[in-house]
Amino acid sequence: MPGLVIYVGTCGYSYKDWVGPFYPPATKPAEMLRYYRSRFTAVEIDSSYYGIPSTNTIGSLNKRTPTEFRFSFKAPQTVTHPPDTKASVHDDARLLSEVIAPIHTSKKLACVLLQFPNGFKRTPTNEHYLLRAIEAFDSLPLVVEFRTSEWQNDETEQLLRENDVSLCNVDLPHLEGLPHASSDATGPIGYVRFHGRNAKTWWHGTNVTRYQYLYTSEELVPWTDRVAEIDAQVRETYAFFNNHARGSAARNAEMFEELLRERFGTMWEEALAQPSETEPIPQALSLFDET
Repeated sequence: MPGLVIYVGTCGYSYKDWVGPFYPPATKPAEMLRYYRSRFTAVEIDSSYYGIPSTNTIGSLNKRTPTEFRFSFKAPQTVTHPPDTKASVHDDARLLSEVIAPIHTSKKLACVLLQFPNGFKRTPTNEHYLLRAIEAFDSLPLVVEFRTSEWQNDETEQLLRENDVSLCNVDLPHLEGLPHASSDATGPIGYVRFHGRNAKTWWHGTNVTRYQYLYTSEELVPWTDRVAEIDAQVRETYAFFNNHARGSAARNAEMFEELLRERFGTMWEEALAQPSETEPIPQALSLFDET
């Protein structure tokens, strides 16, 4: 039976330009996780996409978070963005699996996210590579995100179900060839990533300008029903905001939590995972104020 547990958070938490908009003034990098964990119950670690975290880093993350906190780790780009999908899966899949084992043992692991690029088209070769990548992570909970609508079909969903892998639903700019908004569930985990709708910079922007976007509540309201629909089919659901520039992700995550509270009404405390501790809200942050 579905667990009706929804975790809301952001993709990453350690950003200098979040000091002021989200973190209190003069917050040091080493202090960010303590504040973040008092506001949100989960985080997607994206730095693992660029390189395998050290055992010290994983140990610190584990030590500095409560038992109910959840981590999602983005799979290394060496695995999801290979130069040749006919080749073997990079050994970084094994290395990441080994290094995050303490998080898994502590029952704080939400999943490993495999985000494939727009160039990863739906072909037999790429489908075989996808299955090998899934196998490379052994028994870890996995979520797959596609950046092309070619994979958005019943056949893909069936393939993921057969392998007990969850599909990532996405909010993206409304551009031809990109996946459209959905509420699909193929495994035990519900997953949504909000990338912003900056169509102007999506194809040619940087990792900052591409995601430079602040959602309005009107844009997020339809997602409350989609998330509820996803959550009714799975064990737990994660909603992460990736529009990280200038703290927009944190602001929208809090906005979305408030909208979910309105959506679930008197059941919101059962539906939403809540932090076990709180910190004073800095004066610089007001959920619905514009900057």
